[in-house]
Amino acid sequence: MGNVTGFMEFEGVEESYEAPVKRLDHYKECVAALNDEEAKMQGARCMDCGISFCNNGCPVNNIIPDFNDLVFHSDWKNALDVLKSTNNFPEFTGRISPASCEAACTLGINSTSVGIKSIEHAIIDKGWESGWVKPEPSRVKTGKKVAIVGGGPAGMAAAQQLARVGHDVTVFEKNDRIGGLLRYGIPDCTMEKWLIDRRVEQMQAEGVKFETGVFVGKEAIGAEVKNYSTQTVSPEQLMKDFDAVVITGGAEQPRDFPVLGRELAGVHYALEFLIPQNKENAGDFKNEIRATDKHVVVIGGGDTGSDCVGTSNRHGATKITQFELLPQPPAVENKPLIWPYWPTKLRTSSSHEEGCDRDWSVGTKRFEGKNGKVEKLIGVRLEWKDGKISEVPNFEFEIKADLVLLATGFASPVQQVLNAFGVEKDARGNAKATVDGQTAYHTNVPTVFAAGDMRRGQSWVVWAIREGRQCAQAVDQYLIGSSVLPR
Repeated sequence: MGNVTGFMEFEGVEESYEAPVKRLDHYKECVAALNDEEAKMQGARCMDCGISFCNNGCPVNNIIPDFNDLVFHSDWKNALDVLKSTNNFPEFTGRISPASCEAACTLGINSTSVGIKSIEHAIIDKGWESGWVKPEPSRVKTGKKVAIVGGGPAGMAAAQQLARVGHDVTVFEKNDRIGGLLRYGIPDCTMEKWLIDRRVEQMQAEGVKFETGVFVGKEAIGAEVKNYSTQTVSPEQLMKDFDAVVITGGAEQPRDFPVLGRELAGVHYALEFLIPQNKENAGDFKNEIRATDKHVVVIGGGDTGSDCVGTSNRHGATKITQFELLPQPPAVENKPLIWPYWPTKLRTSSSHEEGCDRDWSVGTKRFEGKNGKVEKLIGVRLEWKDGKISEVPNFEFEIKADLVLLATGFASPVQQVLNAFGVEKDARGNAKATVDGQTAYHTNVPTVFAAGDMRRGQSWVVWAIREGRQCAQAVDQYLIGSSVLPR
């Protein structure tokens, strides 16, 4: 490393945020990337640790020590080359990745981990600002045609990789814009959507075609999954027109919440609230589900729940309460026991800092209301023993609730799409496909592959990118007999 004692000389520095009172007035990003000097100092903190656990902690296996050292030496262009060799969209992961690489950082055993995510963010932003990120079209064409079903991060990564080795790639997306849940499930204050548009323009210059508003399937999907398509294409037609088909749709089927009063107006799935808000921010239409002057209850303590909190704050909610079924995690993980694996610990997002009451080990018994409209939630305290859950006796309570948002996760991909292709499914309703061997990412249907949430279930954006990249290598191998794409 360029500075072998840097981890002893410099403290960890985190990215800064705009003050909560100011950022509630807009939906712009509220985080500021490190400046050059701050990024250089963070790069200097990277240790010569011998075995770089951060590489394996990162789902796309970013070559982290190398780009850290290059940033320390102010060699930003080569740092960008190293970063983009493993990650198609660092501007996405540098903003919304949970940074599992930092959890695996050797320095993190007894100190603050290297700020890898913030370094990645700084590298890619400088790359775009300096004009170093350019289209990379293939100089030769293979004559092979590939259809990608789903325009989220897995589909985008697979499409870009396949186009760069000369295949003719068309992405079919049922919604009116590319990005999938990356665009519609994540608020602009977390990641602005012009970042996606910029990548789409680059990919178009590389030869990728995008067909939006196109649903691939036979039977209609349920109303709980947003579908803004205006036309339908059958799987048979795709398999006839293309040499290979990759299905990469997200895990969009929300997990229902079957309690008494679920049918009351004002009780919504999280995406029923988040998607229209993102479309409103894009100027498409106005979000009819408003948190303004309401008592909002968010059920679910994950990232989607946090996004509901941030959006409700920007609407001007009177009060926001977030409930989690699981016990409150520790403020600090047991590092000797957990490292280098992803730890369970209390995580406070920027949305929580803007205003939210959180409570754990809470179950929902029922919703109550008048005239068909929810007015309150009846809850109960839960107790966990030996991994089993039970209600605490005589501990029922009620809380005012004008708007209830169900952020309880996603059960599976859209089953109608998998059924239409005749793809075998695993026990969780995902497309059945392995990730190793000669049949990696290959489904039981001869020309059909699956990747991302469609194959592995609900997961992080960085896992979607990894799956898209690896699936592209498998498709290229299938079509040509060999591949220069990385595994």
